[in-house]
Amino acid sequence: MGITDWIGSAAATLTTTAFIPQALKVWRTRHTADISLDMYILFTLGVALWLAYGILLESWPIIIANSVTLLLAGSVLTMKIKFG
Repeated sequence: MGITDWIGSAAATLTTTAFIPQALKVWRTRHTADISLDMYILFTLGVALWLAYGILLESWPIIIANSVTLLLAGSVLTMKIKFG
């Protein structure tokens, strides 16, 4: 693995794990009033496109990071819709 992959992996790890506290907080509190529905819809769609891009490039850092981010952001989006 070259330096480019290490940097991509580190960036992917940091930006992906940044969503864990938000997802856990919403899960615990069921409070979503301060979360923008439009932002999470657009963001989740964007992450899905990044995942497709990673798949097309066969870039594992992009694929793994965006798969996990899609799961986390999709969870927050689903809870926003469910809990209001």
